[in-house]
Amino acid sequence: MKKILLKGFSILTLGIAFTSCKNDAKTTETSEAKTVEVVETALEYNTISDNSVIIWKANKIVGGHEGTISITKASVSTRGNKIAKGSFIIDINTLECTDIPKEEEGNAKLVSHLLNEDFFDVEKFPSAKFEITNIKDNKLSGNLTLKGITKNITFDTKIETSDDSIIISSDTFTIDRTEWNINHNSGKIMDAAALGDYLIKDDVELKINVKVKK
Repeated sequence: MKKILLKGFSILTLGIAFTSCKNDAKTTETSEAKTVEVVETALEYNTISDNSVIIWKANKIVGGHEGTISITKASVSTRGNKIAKGSFIIDINTLECTDIPKEEEGNAKLVSHLLNEDFFDVEKFPSAKFEITNIKDNKLSGNLTLKGITKNITFDTKIETSDDSIIISSDTFTIDRTEWNINHNSGKIMDAAALGDYLIKDDVELKINVKVKK
Protein backbone atom coordinates (compact mmCIF):
# COMPACT_ATOMS: atom_id res chain seq x y z
CA MET A 1 0.00 0.00 0.00
CA LYS A 2 1.31 3.39 -0.96
CA LYS A 3 1.02 5.86 1.85
CA ILE A 4 1.00 9.62 1.55
CA LEU A 5 1.43 11.31 4.91
CA LEU A 6 -0.03 14.80 4.80
CA LYS A 7 0.08 16.31 8.28
CA GLY A 8 -2.25 19.24 8.03
CA PHE A 9 -6.02 18.63 7.62
CA SER A 10 -8.22 21.23 9.52
CA ILE A 11 -12.66 18.69 7.04
CA LEU A 12 -14.97 16.64 5.59
CA THR A 13 -13.56 7.96 7.78
CA LEU A 14 -12.57 4.55 8.92
CA GLY A 15 -11.26 3.31 12.29
CA ILE A 16 -12.36 6.18 14.58
CA ALA A 17 -10.04 7.30 17.36
CA PHE A 18 -11.32 10.65 18.60
CA THR A 19 -9.15 12.63 21.01
CA SER A 20 -11.28 14.77 23.27
CA CYS A 21 -8.40 16.65 24.84
CA LYS A 22 -8.76 20.28 23.76
CA ASN A 23 -4.97 20.80 23.71
CA ASP A 24 -4.69 18.28 20.86
CA ALA A 25 -7.19 20.10 18.62
CA LYS A 26 -5.58 22.53 16.19
CA THR A 27 -7.39 25.70 15.20
CA THR A 28 -8.40 25.60 11.55
CA GLU A 29 -7.19 28.13 9.04
CA THR A 30 -10.40 29.61 7.59
CA SER A 31 -10.71 31.85 4.54
CA GLU A 32 -13.14 32.69 1.77
CA ALA A 33 -14.15 29.88 -0.60
CA LYS A 34 -11.53 28.89 -3.19
CA THR A 35 -11.98 27.94 -6.83
CA VAL A 36 -11.95 24.19 -7.45
CA GLU A 37 -9.62 23.46 -10.35
CA VAL A 38 -10.76 21.21 -13.19
CA VAL A 39 -8.12 18.49 -13.53
CA GLU A 40 -7.79 15.37 -15.64
CA THR A 41 -7.82 12.23 -13.49
CA ALA A 42 -6.93 8.60 -14.05
CA LEU A 43 -8.83 6.67 -11.35
CA GLU A 44 -12.08 7.34 -9.52
CA TYR A 45 -13.18 6.05 -6.11
CA ASN A 46 -16.84 6.62 -5.27
CA THR A 47 -18.07 3.66 -3.21
CA ILE A 48 -18.08 4.86 0.38
CA SER A 49 -17.52 2.73 3.48
CA ASP A 50 -20.39 2.55 5.99
CA ASN A 51 -18.21 3.92 8.79
CA SER A 52 -17.16 7.10 7.01
CA VAL A 53 -17.98 9.71 9.60
CA ILE A 54 -17.23 13.05 11.20
CA ILE A 55 -16.71 12.96 14.96
CA TRP A 56 -17.67 16.17 16.77
CA LYS A 57 -17.35 17.64 20.23
CA ALA A 58 -18.95 20.88 21.45
CA ASN A 59 -17.97 22.42 24.78
CA LYS A 60 -19.94 24.59 27.18
CA ILE A 61 -18.60 26.54 30.14
CA VAL A 62 -19.63 23.54 32.22
CA GLY A 63 -19.47 20.19 30.39
CA GLY A 64 -20.23 19.53 26.74
CA HIS A 65 -21.38 16.86 24.29
CA GLU A 66 -19.90 14.74 21.53
CA GLY A 67 -21.11 12.47 18.75
CA THR A 68 -20.97 11.63 15.05
CA ILE A 69 -22.39 12.69 11.68
CA SER A 70 -22.24 10.30 8.71
CA ILE A 71 -20.60 11.05 5.39
CA THR A 72 -23.06 9.43 2.99
CA LYS A 73 -21.56 10.16 -0.43
CA ALA A 74 -17.98 10.63 -1.59
CA SER A 75 -16.02 10.89 -4.80
CA VAL A 76 -12.23 10.95 -4.91
CA SER A 77 -10.10 10.93 -8.06
CA THR A 78 -6.38 10.31 -8.36
CA ARG A 79 -3.63 10.82 -10.87
CA GLY A 80 -0.60 8.68 -10.27
CA ASN A 81 -0.56 8.01 -6.52
CA LYS A 82 -1.88 11.46 -5.56
CA ILE A 83 -5.39 12.79 -5.00
CA ALA A 84 -6.38 15.20 -7.77
CA LYS A 85 -9.87 16.09 -6.55
CA GLY A 86 -12.55 14.94 -4.15
CA SER A 87 -15.84 15.85 -2.49
CA PHE A 88 -17.93 14.52 0.41
CA ILE A 89 -21.61 14.92 1.28
CA ILE A 90 -22.47 15.04 5.00
CA ASP A 91 -26.04 14.06 5.95
CA ILE A 92 -26.87 16.29 8.93
CA ASN A 93 -29.96 14.20 9.74
CA THR A 94 -27.62 11.34 10.75
CA LEU A 95 -26.27 13.39 13.68
CA GLU A 96 -25.95 11.33 16.85
CA CYS A 97 -24.93 12.09 20.43
CA THR A 98 -22.63 9.44 21.92
CA ASP A 99 -22.08 10.74 25.47
CA ILE A 100 -25.73 10.30 26.55
CA PRO A 101 -27.17 6.75 26.38
CA LYS A 102 -29.69 6.45 23.52
CA GLU A 103 -32.40 5.12 25.81
CA GLU A 104 -32.29 8.26 27.96
CA GLU A 105 -34.71 11.08 27.20
CA GLY A 106 -31.88 13.62 27.20
CA ASN A 107 -30.32 12.05 24.10
CA ALA A 108 -33.34 12.59 21.84
CA LYS A 109 -33.91 16.04 23.33
CA LEU A 110 -30.35 17.16 22.58
CA VAL A 111 -30.32 15.75 19.04
CA SER A 112 -33.67 17.39 18.27
CA HIS A 113 -32.32 20.74 19.50
CA LEU A 114 -29.13 20.43 17.44
CA LEU A 115 -31.19 19.73 14.31
CA ASN A 116 -33.57 22.68 14.74
CA GLU A 117 -33.12 26.32 13.70
CA ASP A 118 -30.94 27.14 16.74
CA PHE A 119 -28.13 25.06 15.26
CA PHE A 120 -28.15 23.17 11.93
CA ASP A 121 -31.71 23.99 10.78
CA VAL A 122 -32.05 20.74 8.82
CA GLU A 123 -35.47 21.70 7.44
CA LYS A 124 -33.66 24.23 5.25
CA PHE A 125 -30.17 22.70 5.15
CA PRO A 126 -30.34 18.87 5.38
CA SER A 127 -26.78 18.31 4.18
CA ALA A 128 -23.32 19.84 4.14
CA LYS A 129 -20.52 19.44 1.61
CA PHE A 130 -16.73 19.41 1.67
CA GLU A 131 -14.79 19.79 -1.59
CA ILE A 132 -11.00 19.46 -1.77
CA THR A 133 -9.31 22.51 -3.29
CA ASN A 134 -5.63 21.87 -2.61
CA ILE A 135 -3.10 19.44 -1.16
CA LYS A 136 0.33 20.96 -0.63
CA ASP A 137 3.22 19.76 1.50
CA ASN A 138 1.43 18.40 4.56
CA LYS A 139 -1.78 20.47 4.22
CA LEU A 140 -5.21 19.58 2.88
CA SER A 141 -7.59 22.44 2.05
CA GLY A 142 -11.21 22.42 0.97
CA ASN A 143 -14.46 24.35 0.79
CA LEU A 144 -16.88 23.48 3.60
CA THR A 145 -20.47 24.42 2.77
CA LEU A 146 -22.74 24.42 5.82
CA LYS A 147 -26.10 26.20 6.20
CA GLY A 148 -25.61 27.69 2.74
CA ILE A 149 -22.29 29.32 3.69
CA THR A 150 -19.01 28.23 2.08
CA LYS A 151 -15.62 28.79 3.71
CA ASN A 152 -12.24 27.29 2.88
CA ILE A 153 -10.51 25.42 5.69
CA THR A 154 -7.10 23.79 6.03
CA PHE A 155 -6.12 21.01 8.43
CA ASP A 156 -3.77 18.07 9.18
CA THR A 157 -4.47 14.61 7.84
CA LYS A 158 -3.10 11.19 6.97
CA ILE A 159 -3.96 9.76 3.56
CA GLU A 160 -3.45 6.13 2.56
CA THR A 161 -3.91 5.02 -1.04
CA SER A 162 -3.96 1.57 -2.60
CA ASP A 163 -5.12 0.14 -5.91
CA ASP A 164 -8.69 -0.29 -4.65
CA SER A 165 -9.21 2.19 -1.80
CA ILE A 166 -8.33 5.55 -0.28
CA ILE A 167 -8.49 6.33 3.45
CA ILE A 168 -8.45 9.94 4.70
CA SER A 169 -8.05 10.37 8.47
CA SER A 170 -7.71 13.86 9.88
CA ASP A 171 -6.17 15.00 13.11
CA THR A 172 -8.62 16.56 15.56
CA PHE A 173 -9.14 20.22 14.62
CA THR A 174 -11.53 23.05 15.47
CA ILE A 175 -13.77 25.37 13.49
CA ASP A 176 -15.55 28.50 14.71
CA ARG A 177 -19.25 27.61 14.34
CA THR A 178 -20.28 31.27 14.04
CA GLU A 179 -18.48 31.44 10.66
CA TRP A 180 -21.36 29.25 9.40
CA ASN A 181 -24.13 31.15 11.22
CA ILE A 182 -24.49 28.69 14.10
CA ASN A 183 -24.82 31.34 16.76
CA HIS A 184 -26.99 29.87 19.55
CA ASN A 185 -25.69 30.91 23.02
CA SER A 186 -22.44 32.24 21.56
CA GLY A 187 -20.62 34.79 23.70
CA LYS A 188 -19.51 36.47 20.49
CA ILE A 189 -23.12 37.10 19.45
CA MET A 190 -24.90 37.42 22.81
CA ASP A 191 -24.01 38.84 26.24
CA ALA A 192 -21.62 36.24 27.65
CA ALA A 193 -22.15 37.39 31.24
CA ALA A 194 -25.92 37.06 30.87
CA LEU A 195 -25.59 33.57 29.39
CA GLY A 196 -23.58 32.32 32.36
CA ASP A 197 -23.40 28.50 32.40
CA TYR A 198 -25.57 28.39 29.26
CA LEU A 199 -22.76 29.84 27.14
CA ILE A 200 -21.59 27.44 24.41
CA LYS A 201 -18.04 27.86 23.15
CA ASP A 202 -17.64 28.86 19.52
CA ASP A 203 -14.88 26.35 18.71
CA VAL A 204 -16.21 22.91 17.76
CA GLU A 205 -13.79 19.98 17.63
CA LEU A 206 -13.96 17.75 14.54
CA LYS A 207 -12.23 14.64 13.28
CA ILE A 208 -12.87 13.28 9.79
CA ASN A 209 -12.48 9.67 8.68
CA VAL A 210 -13.40 8.66 5.13
CA LYS A 211 -12.82 5.43 3.21
CA VAL A 212 -13.71 5.18 -0.47
CA LYS A 213 -13.31 2.29 -2.91
CA LYS A 214 -13.36 1.94 -6.68
